[in-house]
Amino acid sequence: MNEPSKGSAKTIKLAERRVFSQSFKPLYQEGMGLVEQAAEYLDGKGRAEAKKLSRTAATLYAAESMRLTTRLMQVASWLLLQRAANSGEMTRDQVASEKSKVRLDTASAHDEAIGWAELPSDFLDLVTRSLRLQALVRRMDEEIYGNAFADAPPAVRRANPVSDQISLLNTAFARG
Repeated sequence: MNEPSKGSAKTIKLAERRVFSQSFKPLYQEGMGLVEQAAEYLDGKGRAEAKKLSRTAATLYAAESMRLTTRLMQVASWLLLQRAANSGEMTRDQVASEKSKVRLDTASAHDEAIGWAELPSDFLDLVTRSLRLQALVRRMDEEIYGNAFADAPPAVRRANPVSDQISLLNTAFARG
């Protein structure tokens, strides 16, 4: 039997193999499709549905739609970088350098927020799907490039300018 020694054994990173192969195409299409669906919803049906919401729910809808679009733009950026590497337009090192600007940690208020139950079901579906996609992309990113985010100090990990702005908006609307 030809058994490899422990020193020469190499682990195969399945996420890396997926991203740098043709099996990446469905993930890319899913991500870009979700970006298009969210944009279409927010500019059309979502705008009409938001007008029917209570003041509290409308504020939450505005905040959560900002989180949704931020999350999807970050995921789309990551997918575009991987596609560029996959097609040979960028080296893996160039992608690793550029992807350091991509944040895959946009949170959601979830159902603990006041007014969440009032939000339109189509909107909540987009939020849920975007969170699932972000989690998948983040796991793949960590497997391929390492978990640099976990090494960051807690204050850096929590820093989220969109979330900070949303908190300020909530405070302002709560006083009025």
